[in-house]
Amino acid sequence: MNKYRNIKTVIDNITFDSALEGRRYSFLKMMERAGEITGLKLQPKYLLQESYLHKQKRIREISYIADFEYTYNGKRITEDCKGIKTEIYKMKLKMFQFRYPHINFYEVYKDNDLGGMV
Repeated sequence: MNKYRNIKTVIDNITFDSALEGRRYSFLKMMERAGEITGLKLQPKYLLQESYLHKQKRIREISYIADFEYTYNGKRITEDCKGIKTEIYKMKLKMFQFRYPHINFYEVYKDNDLGGMV
């Protein structure tokens, strides 16, 4: 168990950070097998800000790693399973939405983890 009380879960030899994320993966795999979604990716990485030099010091890039990405009804969907919205998460989500307005973002919570699409 980590600081957010999540219990790591293993499904298909993949370790997920939480049971919620594991359940969502199983649901998305089922949807992919049924042909409802395509191109399921785990841990897609999005560049939010490039690295740069500041006073001769390299400042690292800022990236956001989501839980899942797939295509649904021709739309690109990115998902993140959330128990707690940290301040860093909120900031990165704003940066993500600004930089990638063409990507639909969906947050999964305990009460909607098996629910519908955006």
